[in-house]
Amino acid sequence: MNDKSTVYIFIDDEPKPIARVQSPLNFELDTRKLVDGEHELKIVSKDPSGKEGIRRIPFTVKNGPAIAVEGIKEHDIVDGVIPIMINAYGKGDQTHFLISGSETPQSIPSWVWIIIIGFVGWALYYLARYLYST
Repeated sequence: MNDKSTVYIFIDDEPKPIARVQSPLNFELDTRKLVDGEHELKIVSKDPSGKEGIRRIPFTVKNGPAIAVEGIKEHDIVDGVIPIMINAYGKGDQTHFLISGSETPQSIPSWVWIIIIGFVGWALYYLARYLYST
């Protein structure tokens, strides 16, 4: 008699398991075969006495190119003409990293401009005081 549990591995709501193995096991899930988005890994275990257990693990696949958008955010309230910058780049794979296009240029935040203007104004003030005091 077999004293090991049988494990069935399902992806999403597929009726046919992607694997049927004896436990314990090591399993590699190739997400490159799945479309980007929400998925669920369902593991059903049946022990030698016939009792079943189930475990559901939701996960998100994001194999496609990353998309960065600047100029508008989710649920923004907008008006007029809006300049939008979009950058999409692939990550490569585990052996090759794509450096070209992987950095998204971004505008300088307004708080940085305020600090720069404040510092330049302070420096000019003290420079003017120094020049006129001598």
